[in-house]
Amino acid sequence: MGHGGCASRHSLTRQDKLSGWAISLYITSMDVSPGDLADRYLAFARSEAHGVSPIYERYATSTAESCDLLTRLLNLPRGKQQPNLLLAATRHAVGLPQGDRDFARHVLDAWEEIKPVILSRSTQTNEPGRCACLLPALAQFEAPLALIEVGAAAGLCLIPDRYGYDYGRAHLPAVEKAAPVFPCAASDQTPIPAALPRIAWRAGLDLNPLDVRKDADMQWLKTLVWPEQTDRLTRLEAAIAVARRDPPNVIAGDLLTATEALAAQAPKDARLVIFHTAVLNYVAPEIRKEFATLVQDIGADWLANEGASILPDVASQAVLNDRAGAFVLSHNGRAVARTGPHGQFIEWL
Repeated sequence: MGHGGCASRHSLTRQDKLSGWAISLYITSMDVSPGDLADRYLAFARSEAHGVSPIYERYATSTAESCDLLTRLLNLPRGKQQPNLLLAATRHAVGLPQGDRDFARHVLDAWEEIKPVILSRSTQTNEPGRCACLLPALAQFEAPLALIEVGAAAGLCLIPDRYGYDYGRAHLPAVEKAAPVFPCAASDQTPIPAALPRIAWRAGLDLNPLDVRKDADMQWLKTLVWPEQTDRLTRLEAAIAVARRDPPNVIAGDLLTATEALAAQAPKDARLVIFHTAVLNYVAPEIRKEFATLVQDIGADWLANEGASILPDVASQAVLNDRAGAFVLSHNGRAVARTGPHGQFIEWL
């Protein structure tokens, strides 16, 4: 399959070996050509959307084959060229193409409406279902807990004690009316807690916080859910309703400059846990190392739930290969579980 005349700089063999995030990080380290960007969209189609979203697989492939659209994307800032952002911004601004209309042509015809959304928004997927994977790790700490979430978006993962969970062999009912119940297939080794965590204090940090009370912000979160994932969207809407009754505190700030000051506000008699999910893929590798050192200096417990290639020193390649596409949940730099990117499963190591 060609790139509509745009030459590729990477062979298909090389491309197919890298995950979507790895392709992203690899490309951002060099000058980007149309072929590079085409490879990135094809990797997204094959490694992330395939088997999950036929719609997005088709649209990402259409983008990769359009030199005109690739050129438009290359004129945007580097961080604004990613597939999820283009796809969500298109849906948000003008909706999806009708019938058999080509996605690339649909975007090009509405580019002046789509471009401002790309420039003003970012992929802040605030997936509360990931709380099902965080819960077994949080239960290992002595309560009460003080939580800081880095890259919190609207803070929906800051309220794990307000949702319900279905682990298959065990259930934790929600304490709030109409709260979502998140399904999560748990391995036999996973230490499922007997009760929800006791959280004394919580706060979030984000470069561009989203406000659960603002309909425009929440509509953007909903648009970031892929089109076929209707059950996930329903649970997200329920989580937003829960958060609106008592919104978590999320402040604007950078993870290197604001985390320490925020940690100083936590009550001294609570166990401080700093966590994040699918955040460090947007951060340069050297910044990740500085952040790890910062958390260690603060003296907090550090839970990272990230793509397998994002913190390569956390787990052996053999562990990662056992479950393709899984995230790795780590505590203070040591892998403790493989997890589903949206909280679908947890396999304790």
